[in-house]
Amino acid sequence: MATILPAPAEPTCPECVALGDTWVHLRVCQTCGQVGCCDSSKNKHATRHFHATQHPIVVSAEPGEQWAWCYADNQLAHY
Repeated sequence: MATILPAPAEPTCPECVALGDTWVHLRVCQTCGQVGCCDSSKNKHATRHFHATQHPIVVSAEPGEQWAWCYADNQLAHY
């Protein structure tokens, strides 16, 4: 089983913070650990990160949620 990169100690979307914006939920890139906001958020930084880097898998950073999303395959997995 692959190691899941942990949720950030400070639950923020750094790109939203820099813009002075808010977010709905956070996602953690499993390739590099980048934290970005979800597609329900105005800026969709997690998806933008995928398009810029092709890092395919993110996990939810929300407490109690244990799932991963693969952008490349458009698939959800629970763990």
